[in-house]
Amino acid sequence: VSLEIGKGEFVFLVGHSGTGKTSLLRLLYREMGPTGGDITVDGIRVDRLKHSRVPALRRHLGVVFQDYKLLSDKTVWENVAFAMQVTGAHSRDVERQVPRSLDLVGLAHKSRMYPGELSGGEQQRTAIARALVHNPKLLLCDEPTGNLDATTTTEIMELLGRINLKGTTVVVATHNSAVVDRMRRRVVRMEDGRVVTDEERGYY
Repeated sequence: VSLEIGKGEFVFLVGHSGTGKTSLLRLLYREMGPTGGDITVDGIRVDRLKHSRVPALRRHLGVVFQDYKLLSDKTVWENVAFAMQVTGAHSRDVERQVPRSLDLVGLAHKSRMYPGELSGGEQQRTAIARALVHNPKLLLCDEPTGNLDATTTTEIMELLGRINLKGTTVVVATHNSAVVDRMRRRVVRMEDGRVVTDEERGYY
């Protein structure tokens, strides 16, 4: 794969299951390493990064997964705060950033609820709030609407669009062609681990 994504872009990674979309995202946030070539994220050579420096890299980016990965025994507020606490953030920063993040995704009024009390869309919004709490420059989303109905999918994608308008670079891996066609953003299509098309319009 040879690919460059500019600051502030919104890019869809599309292709059938097994084509390499998730692997490409995992390479960007250093969940796995490349067998060759180089990877640069915000000026950082990720492929050369020492393991001890990976947490610092991840403070500059947010990751959203299809299955939310929320902690069931923590409230919405605590789930979002946990993302800062594990990196050693000061309590004052946590108290300031968590409400801002929840307000951005429209969940300030449900901050005391637990994941099991939320709808799928609300759980995904919580996951997005958690990913945004560090004010990341890059937001990586792996099939963020895969478990959601059509209406909730539209709401989540509109939220990601608003986040992008605030200056965050957004990369979304998806196989939902309806979402891609409707949003009309840059589309990178993958097949067998290779980029086969890279288009600025929402068709593939």
